Amino acid sequence: MTESYDLIVIGTGAANIVVDAAARQGLRIALIEKGKFGGTCLNRGCIPTKILVTAADYIREIAEAKRIGVMADNVTMDWSVVSRRLWDKVDGGAEGTKHYYAAMENIDIYEGTASFTGKKDLHIALNNGSSVDITGKKIVIGTGARTNVPKLEGLEEAGYVTSESLFGGKYPKTPYKSLIIVGGGPIGCEFAHVFNAAGTEVSVIQHNVRLLPKEDEDISAFLLTQLKSYGIDVFLNKDTLSVKTEKGQKVLYFKDRTTGEEASVGADEILIAPGIVPTTDLLHLENTDVTTDKRGYIETNEFLETAAEGIWALGDVNGLAPFRHKANYEAEIIAHNLFSGEKPENWRWARYDVVPAVTYTYPETAHVGLTEKEALKAGYEADIAYNHYSASAKGYALGYLPDAPDDGFIKLVVDKKTKHLLGAHIVGHEASILIQPFINLLNAGEAKIAVRHEEIASSTAKELRATGLSRNLLPQSVYTIGETMTPHPSLQEVTMWTRYYYEKK
Repeated sequence: MTESYDLIVIGTGAANIVVDAAARQGLRIALIEKGKFGGTCLNRGCIPTKILVTAADYIREIAEAKRIGVMADNVTMDWSVVSRRLWDKVDGGAEGTKHYYAAMENIDIYEGTASFTGKKDLHIALNNGSSVDITGKKIVIGTGARTNVPKLEGLEEAGYVTSESLFGGKYPKTPYKSLIIVGGGPIGCEFAHVFNAAGTEVSVIQHNVRLLPKEDEDISAFLLTQLKSYGIDVFLNKDTLSVKTEKGQKVLYFKDRTTGEEASVGADEILIAPGIVPTTDLLHLENTDVTTDKRGYIETNEFLETAAEGIWALGDVNGLAPFRHKANYEAEIIAHNLFSGEKPENWRWARYDVVPAVTYTYPETAHVGLTEKEALKAGYEADIAYNHYSASAKGYALGYLPDAPDDGFIKLVVDKKTKHLLGAHIVGHEASILIQPFINLLNAGEAKIAVRHEEIASSTAKELRATGLSRNLLPQSVYTIGETMTPHPSLQEVTMWTRYYYEKK
């Protein structure tokens, strides 16, 4: 017998926000998870990496403290203590989430892999070897993404780790003596910082001509200088060729994309982090009306609707900024529109022009809005303004000096005609906190609906688009704070999440 539900949610990351909203309405809910509860962020992303990053940050800060008169010798990272704290948080959070939902009478938990057999029908291959079939009136897909492992000759034979396996069965008991990281995006750069600070010899092999290619070019250049100053070897503009095991080491061969010159580097382990791919391959979306782009990401409109009636998708699986704060933002929009009792004219929609991003290297990088290059490409006459840490009294107190190679800065991109802020970019101490005022400014005020995938539209979405729906987020309102993203997991969440506790009063 096929069980029927008011709501089916696939994935227990940010989609749990939708589950909570539906549960408050007393609806019958099915929650499906094939792995640990809590999603990428808790188990192999934001939280475990930032526990490691924070320890690495202190190594750097203590080493630099001598310039302000604080002396400390032989500072090292106790990997066992750091690791214990990491696993206490990850395992405790996953079990806590599972028990929380299991305690609700109107929620059935299915631990297994879901696949569509019909437009609203799902088959679940349960982890215990059995299976079950269910159907639902509404379905939310929040299955996330995974590491994009390249097809590289010899890689499988030599072995490697990804963020999934690193925070799984291959977590090292001690830091690697040497490590090759394939990928110079946020994940690769953060791991380079962590292991280098822990004493590992680190080499980063990057396909692009820049580290963090989605950052402003000035930010990327500054970070490259800093990583190199810590002794991290960075190879840019390289194509990986093959992997071999030689004299007990894993050797990665690569060539320069411009000159064709070949080279190699060896290490005890290889960490693959060139990017991500969506976990849509197991869903059998061909049995639904859900559409995907050429990369396999689910296409969604501004209301997070898919091309299939009654199915929504959020988070990494829709290919729009792979950050937990963005996924939470999308989940809150779905929860508000479907389960708050608000009329359609009060519906919320997603904006993707004001999604902030932080890379937790040392120093941190943070941005929101357009880069200088993007602004010029969009047709703006852009004014650029810089200010360095050393120009402030606090910056001097921290030890930053003018023209020093580690003197971080903020770069503003401004529309010369209107003087409106187009983008803000920061590299330096606590950039994740310093970026928040600019995020708030870019979110505040009136915003008109921005249509995504015009062909994807429920009847309600069509009506709202026709009316030219708009929202005015007043800077003084506590609810504006709630609708403004803050980078996760920055300390800024202490202030920005106050709205949630206000609402619980």
